[in-house]
Amino acid sequence: MKKLVLVLALVMMTAIVFAGGKSETAPAQQGLNIAIISTPSGVDDGSFNQDNYNGILAFIKNNPGAKVTPIREPSGDVAMALKTAADVVADYDVLVCTGFQFAGIGQLAIENPETKFILVDTYPTDAEGNTVELPNVYAMQFAEQESGFFAGVSAAVETKSNKVAVLNGVAYPSNVNYQYGFEAGVKYANAKFNKNVEVVELTSQAGTDVTGTNVGGNYVGSFADEAGGKVVSEQLIQKGVDLLFVAAGATGNGAFTAAKESNGKLRVIGCDVDQWNDGEYGNSNVVLTSVLKKMSLNVERALNSIQDGTFKGGNMLLKADTDSTGYVKTANRNQLASSTIEKLETAYKEVQSGNIIPPSNFGGFTPDEFTVK
Repeated sequence: MKKLVLVLALVMMTAIVFAGGKSETAPAQQGLNIAIISTPSGVDDGSFNQDNYNGILAFIKNNPGAKVTPIREPSGDVAMALKTAADVVADYDVLVCTGFQFAGIGQLAIENPETKFILVDTYPTDAEGNTVELPNVYAMQFAEQESGFFAGVSAAVETKSNKVAVLNGVAYPSNVNYQYGFEAGVKYANAKFNKNVEVVELTSQAGTDVTGTNVGGNYVGSFADEAGGKVVSEQLIQKGVDLLFVAAGATGNGAFTAAKESNGKLRVIGCDVDQWNDGEYGNSNVVLTSVLKKMSLNVERALNSIQDGTFKGGNMLLKADTDSTGYVKTANRNQLASSTIEKLETAYKEVQSGNIIPPSNFGGFTPDEFTVK
């Protein structure tokens, strides 16, 4: 019996030694602790925020030790957005902040140099409101006007009523970029393909940008107002619009509902991400195509650089030349005619090469001043 006990004791000691040896030679790697602070529509909005969140999830899939906490800032207010970030900055390795309202985060980043920040749709500013580049902040803006341009070309070529429109959320620069690009795309199609398409705007829904300038368009005033999105979309249907570019976050869900209830009178162009699945109803689909800004791709790229130690802060404008803007032409994910895709491909190459520069909110010229060569 004593021998048996001795043997068991030796076995247990050996197991402990080997377990300890394994722990010392192959320690568990601690992954990045990430928070995403989103706009009021949250990370399940099927559009802007969700695409950013998907970039984080793609990173975690390849780095299982990492984790993410979604934090929804419900007001959309600039001061509250910055307070939300300040309240949690000490708890995370990386803060992914989505939206123009996070521009003022520069001072917080300066005060927390060990935390990495990924900003989407804005560049950081200091305490005086001046744009700055910081070593711990990777800030990305997208040339939304390029994707908006592709939406405008698509709508103008495919419309049957010769009346198209864009539905927007709030007149932040990124949203105005989409609007301006769309209007320029229609203007391009009219000139190039002998079209006579009108961009319909409701005076009561005109937007005011961050400088106080009236930019027109059809702004609901929120990225999280589905009921308002439906009401404005129905008003545009009454004006004869049969193709609507929806750049409105979760507000756009109301536009999709209006299209599905329109008995074929309205189709939509999705925004930010491939929204084909959102357009399904019965055996039909209301989505013509979707235009893209590839946030998930670039968020994942930034997180990879943090993980592998190559991270560099900077303010980046991401365009078609890095495959960061575009449109959906994948089979069974759009309803574009093949001839329309050919036209879009020609326009895409012109944008990619810089021969076509669509107008943007602060690009120095408006859609009215955009000229077609």
